Amino acid sequence: MPTHDTTRLIAFADTLADAAREAILPYFRAKHSVTNKLDDGRFDPVTDADQAAERAMLAQIEREFPDHGVLGEEYGERAGKSGYQWILDPIDGTRAFISGLPTWGVLIGLYYEGRPLIGVMDQPFTQERYRGWMDGANATTRAGTHPIRARSCGSLSNATLSTTSPDLFEDDEARAWSNVRREGKLVRYGLDCYAYAMIAAGHVDGVLESNLKPFDIAALIPIITGAGGGVCAWDGGDASQGGRVLAFDDTRVRDEALRLLSPSR
Repeated sequence: MPTHDTTRLIAFADTLADAAREAILPYFRAKHSVTNKLDDGRFDPVTDADQAAERAMLAQIEREFPDHGVLGEEYGERAGKSGYQWILDPIDGTRAFISGLPTWGVLIGLYYEGRPLIGVMDQPFTQERYRGWMDGANATTRAGTHPIRARSCGSLSNATLSTTSPDLFEDDEARAWSNVRREGKLVRYGLDCYAYAMIAAGHVDGVLESNLKPFDIAALIPIITGAGGGVCAWDGGDASQGGRVLAFDDTRVRDEALRLLSPSR
């Protein structure tokens, strides 16, 4: 296993987040174009801000690490030669963005040979930035930079849970989500990547989602893991490529949720 210059890589991820902030903020709660990526009657929006932010980050990567690969939501995949791959979601929560709600974020993940290494979630409007590496995490807010730690709520019955929307789930997935939701203490909807950051910061205990892409989760795995929590698939396996994802602060919450998510339930 090679030695990674984590300090340099996180500093560069901050540079990417700064570039994305600068590109995005002029569009937030201001006039911008919205295009639907789909033509099947569903709505999957992309905005000028998404595209401008990803272009800004791509230019920085090309300048500093031209041998690194990239996977971005808007401009796809570019192969690399180093084993490193930056995984970019310029605005996770575009629906919130176009609605003027501050629960979207910029997601910047770095994988090495397919495994999560570092992650940053930046919320430009509230000036919050959450960083993670596999054995630590911190946040920068208006109060300064400080370590963050997931809490241990002890059981699912004490847990605050979240999912972006119950409409994510159909049929067996909907039943599985209903099983978990009924056991939890409190559920909040519509938070996109912000809910995952709140696990790392010690305010939320679990997030369940389905049909995620790698760029939806890549940045969040190191943040939550570094803060003492974890992320897995609904079968307990690897979640680094997306799919059905469970993020948790406490292994007891994980184990109870996985039992309820089992197809046999």
